[in-house]
Amino acid sequence: MLSWNRLNFTLLLNSLLFILLSFQPAQANTDKTSSDPKLAYIVSDTRIPFWDIMARGAKQAAESLGYELEIYSSNNLAKLELKNTTQVIKQSVDGIILSPTTSFAASTILKLANKASIPVVIADIGADSVQYVSYIGSDNETGAYKLGQILAQKMKAKNWQNGSVGTIAIPQKRANGQARTAGFLRALDEHQIKNVALKQQVTFSYQETYDYAKQMIQKHPNLRAIWLQGSNRYQAALDAISDANKTDDILLICFDAEPEFLELIPQQIIVGSAMQQPYLIGEKAVTALDRHLNGKSVQKIQKLPVLAVSADNIQQKHPIIKRNVLGITPKEE
Repeated sequence: MLSWNRLNFTLLLNSLLFILLSFQPAQANTDKTSSDPKLAYIVSDTRIPFWDIMARGAKQAAESLGYELEIYSSNNLAKLELKNTTQVIKQSVDGIILSPTTSFAASTILKLANKASIPVVIADIGADSVQYVSYIGSDNETGAYKLGQILAQKMKAKNWQNGSVGTIAIPQKRANGQARTAGFLRALDEHQIKNVALKQQVTFSYQETYDYAKQMIQKHPNLRAIWLQGSNRYQAALDAISDANKTDDILLICFDAEPEFLELIPQQIIVGSAMQQPYLIGEKAVTALDRHLNGKSVQKIQKLPVLAVSADNIQQKHPIIKRNVLGITPKEE
């Protein structure tokens, strides 16, 4: 049975769907104002560096292929995401790249786009639907599994194998969140290490991350590591560990990357991180849409490797981290 909040959200989506479906796609095509083909990138939140890097990768690829690309950030709000969708459809873009707020919300957006005959490529997160041209994402489960192995080995080297781990997770409604959790826990299980807490991020704020970390430290005296399923709030977790006087007792390991990680991982302030390649995902999403629009075959599912990075291999992977992970291209250096 749907919860009250989910029921209200579903009713809102259905109402919007009814309104939008009254528009005829053929009439909407008159809105085009440029001879250049137009694409739209509807992204969950460009305030988060990961999505901003992906947007820049998409922008670079679009420009090189002769497309005009507009970016619409939903600021992690489902209502704004729907508003962005209606605006994009009314503009009759040639194609949409979508990084949805949740996999559930993506299904409605795909319905609207398909009714308007606008092809969609999903860039990460996933969708509770298969009405898309292609899904370009990361092999989150394998990347998280390799990261779990890095943490387990580190804990064993410190003779902490009887200690526990706490997870500050991205929303588990997202397919990528589920995959990360599954892969990481599989690695811990193989080493008989327990994950004793899982808190899901809602606001993705510093304070939320700090509070979650603090709660885990206070509730679980045997806590030896915190896994942050993101990267941009790493300082909040480090501060919570430090404020509890546990800097030498609790490890931090992350997912994704910030520029500071190029220094923090070699210094082992952060044990390691499983790094997706958002710049590359953005590029490949546009390339897939371009192939489809030109009548070429497109692979339905494309999962890119996630780089499991630690102090042992970060120098070797440095060039690919700079470009594909952090989006630092030669002109930006």
